[in-house]
Order: sequence, then C-alpha cells, then structure tokens
Amino acid sequence: TLGYRVLYASTPKLFSKLKMAKADGSYLKEVAKIERQELLILDDFGIQPFDAQSRAALMEIIEDRHGKTSLIITSQLPVSKWYDVIGEKTIADAILDRIVHSAHRIELKGESMRKKRRTDDKEVSYQ
Repeated sequence: TLGYRVLYASTPKLFSKLKMAKADGSYLKEVAKIERQELLILDDFGIQPFDAQSRAALMEIIEDRHGKTSLIITSQLPVSKWYDVIGEKTIADAILDRIVHSAHRIELKGESMRKKRRTDDKEVSYQ
C-alpha cells in the first residue's frame, strides 16, 4: 500500500450515519474522522435529494476539504442535475462552486460494467 488514508462511502449511507451521529452526540467525532482522510470517495452521489441536515453536513465536509485534501464523487446523475438534488439555492451554489470549478471530470459512456458482467456470467456454461 502507499499509505494514503482513504474513506470510501455510499453517499446516502454516509449522510444517514451522520444523522444518527447527530442524534447520539458523536457527530463531531464522525466529521473529524472524515476530515483526517487524505481522500474521500462519495459513491452514488445524487441518488436521493439532500434534506436540510444532509445538505448542511455536505457543505461542512466540502468546506473542510476544499483546497486541502482530495475528493472523488461518482454519480449516475449528470452534474447539471446536482444543483436540484442538493436543493436550497445558496448552499447548492456554494457546494458546487467548491466542487465543480477545480474538478477533473471523467464522464464514462457505454454500458454499465455490472450489466456487462451479468451478461458474461450467463454465457459461461458449466459442465
């Protein structure tokens, strides 16, 4: 290994966990854990809209990382739709300003690898 501290998280699950942490008093500890990571990978971004609490947490995370550490966001949703999913215009503007303008975007085209893998698996015959 190269020794980088990385946190991979499903976006909906991470924000659900942060909500529970807020309720049980461990929120600051959870956010500090995220802050310590040199790379944060948010998978499935935009699958569900952000509510006020998740939006505020996202803003805090993005603000803490901006210009200091790395962030990878994966999404099935085009970036042009992220504004609506984040909601609340002012916060969405601030979040997207920090994410999009300094980003390297990679847009993949073609069939899903999961779908392709399922098709390949079906073609294998067992004797």
